[in-house]
Amino acid sequence: MRIYIIGAGAVGLLMASFLSEANYPVTVVTRREEHAEEIRKHGITRYNIDGQQQKFNVTSMTEQQIHIEEEAMVIVATKYDALQSLFPTLAAIRNVPLLFMQNGLLHYEQALALKHQDIAFGSAQFGAEKAGETTVYHRGIGVLKLAIGRGNDAIINIFEAASKEEFFIEWQEDAEQMLLEKALLNCFVNPLTALLQVRNGQLIHNEHAYHLLQQLYKELMQAFPQMQQKFPFQSVYNLCQRTANNISSMLADRQAGRKSEIETIVGAIIKKAQKMGADVPTLSVLYYLLLAIEESGEKM
Repeated sequence: MRIYIIGAGAVGLLMASFLSEANYPVTVVTRREEHAEEIRKHGITRYNIDGQQQKFNVTSMTEQQIHIEEEAMVIVATKYDALQSLFPTLAAIRNVPLLFMQNGLLHYEQALALKHQDIAFGSAQFGAEKAGETTVYHRGIGVLKLAIGRGNDAIINIFEAASKEEFFIEWQEDAEQMLLEKALLNCFVNPLTALLQVRNGQLIHNEHAYHLLQQLYKELMQAFPQMQQKFPFQSVYNLCQRTANNISSMLADRQAGRKSEIETIVGAIIKKAQKMGADVPTLSVLYYLLLAIEESGEKM
């Protein structure tokens, strides 16, 4: 079965490398022909956590050229904003399983509105950093959580064959709950690192950043008390420690002057808290500060 990965960012390239390593034929789908040509010419280079370099030969095409075989699977690894323009293309591809790898919550119901029989959702807990058009660094070992939104085990079989210590797959029962948990984790790390312009580890090593992290945790657990057992503060601390050298996706977006995923992550959590009658003032301040920075076009 051929696997098509739409999106050649850090997550898309890292997943492509591990699935290619598991002997699946992989096609990376890009926006630009120049990018597709670079991948066809050079393949994907992955730098592992131990510093080892590996190269994987994959094919590539643009979104305009996409033609999906029946015996295939499609992984959508674009950001939420780019996903919106892809829905007409995805709607035209009927008989293949779809896996959505977006952060946040806003894409969940939109994806399930498609007519596909098999739809799954993913939550990447590993660290990935893109360096150039064809190179990706594996920055931190973490599980890839997957959950079926609709359908059977067609997607499960593929990923169970690819699962290993460095690319460990963990199946979840409830896709929406999984996405909520990941959005909360992102709310602890992404806004603070983007505003303070620091790597994840500084949230626990910088006294003042650590105070903000504790305040944010207290506030979100008051808003979502059902999550407190799932997310003791130590798990947030361990995440920052484990990914200490990582640049969060929101910080990477700020550095590059790109629009971030603040709406689908932070904005969605604020709205969910408000529906439950909870106030999240610290997170709201971070949200509006980041929106103001984006509107100003300020870079690092």
